[in-house]
Amino acid sequence: MAAIPPQLIGESSEFHALLDWVSDIASLNVPVLVLGEAGSGKEMIASRIHFLSQRWEQGYYRVNCAAYDADQLDGIIYGDDVQGGVLAQAESGTLFFDNIESLKDRQLERLVHLAEYSSYEQGGEDHSVDIRLVFSANPLKIIQSDRRERLGDYMDRLGGDVVHIPPLRERRSDIASLMIHFGRKAASRLGAGQFPGVTSEALEALMAHDWPDNVRGLKNVVERTTARAFLVDEMLSQPIADIHFNPFGRAFRSPAPQPQPLEMEAVPPVRGQSVEQMPKALETEMIQPTDFSGRIMTFERGLIDEAMQVSDHHQGKAADYLGLTYHQFRGLLRKHGLKK
Repeated sequence: MAAIPPQLIGESSEFHALLDWVSDIASLNVPVLVLGEAGSGKEMIASRIHFLSQRWEQGYYRVNCAAYDADQLDGIIYGDDVQGGVLAQAESGTLFFDNIESLKDRQLERLVHLAEYSSYEQGGEDHSVDIRLVFSANPLKIIQSDRRERLGDYMDRLGGDVVHIPPLRERRSDIASLMIHFGRKAASRLGAGQFPGVTSEALEALMAHDWPDNVRGLKNVVERTTARAFLVDEMLSQPIADIHFNPFGRAFRSPAPQPQPLEMEAVPPVRGQSVEQMPKALETEMIQPTDFSGRIMTFERGLIDEAMQVSDHHQGKAADYLGLTYHQFRGLLRKHGLKK
């Protein structure tokens, strides 16, 4: 029996229409072509087709056609004189061929024959099979190919019916629910105990992004963003403001609250001293260091204490308060022996 497929997340009308069509087509014992861009979830849809079909108690097998050269792939699919291939193993079950746009014409011809006649030739003999066939392809790669017309013809011949997965940019109302789903899983793995969500500005940035890698791209961004927020605040106590779209670039950052200028209270003169004598008196009372480096260290420590107090001891906010990056602020803490 195949494992229960992963949960599919979404709220948009496009997403629900997709699930309805997958449920309908799963009941038909015909080959299915799943079309979707990179990261859109083609494998999840294929496994769902199997799980909702009458073959759900039988085996489910996947072959990534882009992962092997032609000779290796032929051996995996059809076997050799010594051992049968996946076609023999998948009898009565479902066989999913992923990324078929990467195949050569002769390989596609063999799959077309398999889809049309439920048989294949190997070792000079014909072998009949009872297998539910599911294929997937990336339409963008087909369009960009120098043999797109031939590939289009093969796609038409392979698919008894077709499932189109809409890209994430066409169902943006699913982004928030997907973000929460991936964020909770990431927070749980990190041991944070909760996922606080993101700020409204950060959510707007997520919604406006084009997501060329679709759901997989969103998953990577949310996991990376959650992990980096965890480095700043292991409790993940505040909504996340910094979204790390590109691991090699700078993060999107929600506007930080601007620090208000400090109001200096007037200090009354010490009894028996003139105003002109005050600085010297105050220096003596505070036991200020007399050397330059000592004064700088005292001044820095005062800024650190001030920033931590106004930010409720949240290091990320304290760094923003001082106009520093998080790593610069952590360096200050180490410099003053406040963090190992």
